[in-house]
Amino acid sequence: MVQSLMLGTAAGLVALTGAQAADLPVKAKAVEYVKVCSLYGAGFYYIPGTDTCLRIGGALRLAVAFNGNMYDTPYWQGGAAGANAYNRNYYATRERLNLFVDTRTATEWGVLRTYANLQFDFSQGRENIAGGYTEVDFAFIQFAGFTLGKAVSQFDPQWALAKPNISSAFLSGSNNATGIPQLAYTWQFGNGVSGTLSLEDGVPYRTAGVLNTSAAFIAPFQGATTGYGTSANTFLGNAQLGAHVPDIVGNLRVDQAWGTLHFAAAAHEVHGTYYTAANSDTGHPGSAWGWAASGALELKNLPTGVGDSFQIQGTYAHGAAKYVFGGTFDSAGAGRFAKLGSGTGTGGSMAFGYILDGVYGGLTPATGTGIELSDAWDVSASFEHYWNPAWRTSVFGGYSAIKYGSAGNALLVAASNTPALWATGTFGGTNTGSFDFSIAQIGTRTAWTPVKNLTLAAEVMWSRLHQNQNGTFVAAAGGVSGAAAGTTFQMKDQNIWNGGIQIQRSF
Repeated sequence: MVQSLMLGTAAGLVALTGAQAADLPVKAKAVEYVKVCSLYGAGFYYIPGTDTCLRIGGALRLAVAFNGNMYDTPYWQGGAAGANAYNRNYYATRERLNLFVDTRTATEWGVLRTYANLQFDFSQGRENIAGGYTEVDFAFIQFAGFTLGKAVSQFDPQWALAKPNISSAFLSGSNNATGIPQLAYTWQFGNGVSGTLSLEDGVPYRTAGVLNTSAAFIAPFQGATTGYGTSANTFLGNAQLGAHVPDIVGNLRVDQAWGTLHFAAAAHEVHGTYYTAANSDTGHPGSAWGWAASGALELKNLPTGVGDSFQIQGTYAHGAAKYVFGGTFDSAGAGRFAKLGSGTGTGGSMAFGYILDGVYGGLTPATGTGIELSDAWDVSASFEHYWNPAWRTSVFGGYSAIKYGSAGNALLVAASNTPALWATGTFGGTNTGSFDFSIAQIGTRTAWTPVKNLTLAAEVMWSRLHQNQNGTFVAAAGGVSGAAAGTTFQMKDQNIWNGGIQIQRSF
């Protein structure tokens, strides 16, 4: 009986095991592991199940600026900082996380590329405790020779984002560090020679603004205003509103192992608005076309050392001043430079100037003038030397200038002598100079890379604002931070020292 029971149980187990085995699923496919994509350089991987290569990376950057704002920009933009007020910030700190996504797919039309770059930013004094903001610096698609989206302007040389300095206020011509929306097409002619034609959205990056000098506009030390990075043309009195025509940009480039040769030109439409908002249908000045041209040269593999490089760039602009005074330096001052210093006036000395595409005057068609376009130019250069693979030092300098011509200066000077137009003070008829001014700069940066992708850098920069106004500026009540009503300021050139420290971990 026991034997029969054991045999029966064994038979049942065999039958059960056979049934379970029959119910098992088909053998699973092998797991598809992520594979390295070596077609486009280090860091790319195939997205599983596709022929698209992906790279994700970024950097964490910590920075401190001395006698400057969060972009290591000198305090020359009015308000308490430009006035050297006791209650100004003596330093500024910023923490930034950068993330980018880069995808590339080989097609019969060439490489299909998408790229996006995001910044997560915190600046002490702006957010104070927490918060911060997010910005989209670049977001574009490249395919079959086209570049569509927010990318480096075709006016700029390819090394525009790799200049050997920390400060965003080193005036080295056009410098759109956050990209410009564009529709561009590039022709490849072979042997490193290429040419590009582009339509670019010039608002707000390329728009220096147009000023109606018959209306109230921002005074030298009226305080910071909402800058170009938030909305276009928020400079009080700025008459250019609305985007009418995109900028037309073209370049011709030669890229070789020895370096880069870059030529570019741009056409920039300039327009005002109605002479008066109270009767806006009565007319406006006719629009005009400004233009800019630039040449740039980069030399690599110099005999001075492995990794050394030299860069030089020059730009001239007529009615397109932001192609010369480019970058994010004016995000607080809205196109204005202003600085106090020592002097013979009761409040010391003063220098200021405006970056404008043009000026006009009049509050009615009968008294209105046409737009007088400005002329601006600059030349800048930098040299970087590697002492060894871990240590490198750069020296950089530049000179930038803007002029408004006899007619434009007559309008600006007359406005500066009219108390009703500046709530913060006036020359009261004593200003007989001009609003032409220039800025000379020189600086140096030393960087140390103790391990791969970790860089510690320190920079110091000197700037001189040379102005051509004269007379005595008399402050109104509250017009200049720390100065009582009636305080006088002598017009005089100003010097500024500033510096910064930066730590960056790339990945």
